[in-house]
Amino acid sequence: MTERTYYDPLHQGITLDDKIPEEEMIINLIDTSSFQRLRRIKQLGPASLTFHGAESNRFSHSLGVFFIARKAFKKFLEINPELIQFRALLYASALLHDIGHGPLSHTSEGMFGLKHEEWSSKIIRQDQEINKQLKKIDPLLNNKVAEVIEGKETNCKLIKNLVSSQLDCDRLDYLMRDSQSSGTYYGQIDLERILSALTLAPDGDLAIDPKGLLAVEHYLVVRNLMYRSIYNHRLNEVSNWILEKIIETARQFEPKKIWADSCLSKWLWEPNKLDLKTYLANDDVRTLYHLSRWGEVSPTPLKKLCQSFLNRKLLKAINIEEFEAEFQLEALAISRKLAEANGIDPNVSCGLRHNKFFGYHPYKSGLRIWNGKELKALEKESLLIERLISPSETTWLIYPKEIHNSLHLQLLELKKIVLR
Repeated sequence: MTERTYYDPLHQGITLDDKIPEEEMIINLIDTSSFQRLRRIKQLGPASLTFHGAESNRFSHSLGVFFIARKAFKKFLEINPELIQFRALLYASALLHDIGHGPLSHTSEGMFGLKHEEWSSKIIRQDQEINKQLKKIDPLLNNKVAEVIEGKETNCKLIKNLVSSQLDCDRLDYLMRDSQSSGTYYGQIDLERILSALTLAPDGDLAIDPKGLLAVEHYLVVRNLMYRSIYNHRLNEVSNWILEKIIETARQFEPKKIWADSCLSKWLWEPNKLDLKTYLANDDVRTLYHLSRWGEVSPTPLKKLCQSFLNRKLLKAINIEEFEAEFQLEALAISRKLAEANGIDPNVSCGLRHNKFFGYHPYKSGLRIWNGKELKALEKESLLIERLISPSETTWLIYPKEIHNSLHLQLLELKKIVLR
């Protein structure tokens, strides 16, 4: 075998040549059990309940991130051929950046209280299959890749910023891929124009040529729209809240009260004792199977929550960000009283969910414009980017549909009190 091609719905043919050592490494990393597990983890968690086509997985995304990173790196090699020594580090970091995701991707972080970056670095350091392939290139490569994932300083800051920054290969892929799979148009960006505008600043770090300013502005606006319309969509927030409530409720029962296999038992009741094997054994298939079992036989609160999620009988939600914190709590109290009056358990049907999103963060790997003579912060060159610095916030009041009309009437009264 000299070449392997993955036919990707977004990037078309992604061809790997095993005559190139770093690409042979990528082929072998893809074939590891830990990476194949990403086929069983949805990219957008429960978003398919809102956008029915959003069924893509972390496997496809990770491969896409590698593809974009390879394209970008070829451009930088033309500017500075000495960067070739970092090719394996970039390729492996781009491919493995999401290998630690739990079931339903980011949703599992709220469900189980874990951080996928921490588990990504653990897997990269400890997984024998992955270590074997990385150490063929460099005995210390596994630690170097883990440090990139952890956001630590490296010998080449460019590599770190291509993997994780305000304009990284991860974001470039997921915006386009999530837009495509969800059937929306918000995530369409000019990838080739953005890549052509990437350059090296005098300090050797990532910078943008002025000719690419419009494309980067468009990319940042697109990212803002994707968060508002897809990632933080009202029903997606409700679905995530229900999933978090399912695990919270399951944990309230003793292991003898609800069924769970040996793997999920540790995830539920001994999360601090998770070993690598048990962590990697959990994916969407196992977690959703448990929800299905609990939806058939389990204590009433857990049973109803699982049925609600699996059958898409979702709760309703309204944005009450306009209220001050004390009135948000009052609104929650009103919804709980109304739910209880209707014979509905407020503990599993009413809640608040807060969200804050920064369209652009100048102090977190902020982007810079380099015209060959002068280096400037991106927001200083663009009024549009300056406006995106202000965070977008939402506070969702989640409640059962049975109280919808009476709740809205009482919230209107509450609003009148606030405005007096």
